Amino acid sequence: MTAIHLIRHRHGAWRLRHTPGQLRQLQQLLNAHSFWAQGRSAAQLRRMLAGSQAVVSAWQGSRLVGFGRASSDGVYRAVLWDVVVAGDAQGQGLGRRLVEALLASRTLAQVERVYLMTTNGAGFYQQLGFEAINSQRLMLKQRQ
Repeated sequence: MTAIHLIRHRHGAWRLRHTPGQLRQLQQLLNAHSFWAQGRSAAQLRRMLAGSQAVVSAWQGSRLVGFGRASSDGVYRAVLWDVVVAGDAQGQGLGRRLVEALLASRTLAQVERVYLMTTNGAGFYQQLGFEAINSQRLMLKQRQ
């Protein structure tokens, strides 16, 4: 089995954004392994990546098997987004590696609070030191 290596992209993930094969693989990974990110167009993904301060991708040879990103003000708050691992690469610590790489990134390393939202992964994130916050309420303004 080929080893999995992480790429810590610079702000905006230029190469991932502008390499058609890599962007297509990101689109396929999100479509296949995340219910919340299905159907994103290449143009939307490029824009999303351009606005992300921290981006990490995981590769097994030339195959994208993991992805995560974060946005932050660099001082007080950060939010983890779109942490995804391909099904056949799960259970090997890759999700942990992605989250740890995002948290260690220059943009997030000194941030006071790191937030995330999860539907099914609370147990996974609790193992990484995140805790449920009952004193706050998630609010949403959805635009059509």
